[in-house]
Amino acid sequence: MNPQIAASVAPLLGWAVHGSILTRRLTAARRDPLTGLHTRAAWTARAEHLIRRHPNAAVLLVDLDHFKTLNDTHGHAAGDAALVETADRLRSWSGHNGTAGRLGGDEFVAVVRNLAPTDLDALTTALHRPLRYARLSLPLAASVGACLVAELPAPSLTDALAAADAAMYAAKGRGRRGSRISR
Repeated sequence: MNPQIAASVAPLLGWAVHGSILTRRLTAARRDPLTGLHTRAAWTARAEHLIRRHPNAAVLLVDLDHFKTLNDTHGHAAGDAALVETADRLRSWSGHNGTAGRLGGDEFVAVVRNLAPTDLDALTTALHRPLRYARLSLPLAASVGACLVAELPAPSLTDALAAADAAMYAAKGRGRRGSRISR
């Protein structure tokens, strides 16, 4: 190869490799390392986009019930397994109709198009199936709050999250292990 061509190609190749590394790091930063779900920032961007395109979207907050007890009784590895399993179930439920994320700790979030009451029942059922871990069947439970964006005075993610949060705490107040849509 001509030395002049090689000298001009080398920096371009270096920048291409550098760009690839940065892209991989940015992608990794937008994913929760334990569950693989979107982090708060990545989920927020996707959720806002989905809400703009689908006015009948619903925002859900999911909080694991009795997670501290599970962690304290069976250890942090069991707690991590419960978080991963919850994320998998939420991701599977959201499917192509939405996107899920992990806010942190044992709190998860999702936004989906056209939520039907039976969809919420299916999610609640999935989140309450026991977890097989180290030859044990560990109970899983979650409280779910949902907000139908179309029922808000102005369709904003912030207001939808606040309404879903209130609905989730109302579900917890009913003895946990349930779901509720804000009205």
